[in-house]
Amino acid sequence: MAKLQIPPAVPYYDIGAAIEAIDPEIEYVCQGDTYSTIEWIKGGPIEYADIKAKQLELLTKYESDYAKLSYSRQRDREYPTIADQLDSLYHDLVAGKLDATGEWAKSIKAVKDKYPKGG
Repeated sequence: MAKLQIPPAVPYYDIGAAIEAIDPEIEYVCQGDTYSTIEWIKGGPIEYADIKAKQLELLTKYESDYAKLSYSRQRDREYPTIADQLDSLYHDLVAGKLDATGEWAKSIKAVKDKYPKGG
């Protein structure tokens, strides 16, 4: 399996995200992103190994979700622009083809067939 390339906008699962995923009610202060700077106010402490495991779990889930939606990103790149789709719909309307025989429907179906959901 190819290594998944994650886009720059990936949410980084810092210590805070992991702590809050483990215990949403916990209160703490963290200077920077290191375990040694955490001051537990209410609840805690949470073990460092547990935080690291949660960070990995969150990242793994994100990568899995990202991979599952690859068909959607591929479709987005190939669909005609909204302006072109509206023009196509207008011509289909005038031609009485606002059904699966219209050019708009055929162009959208071609992209959906090329990149099936879950494929």
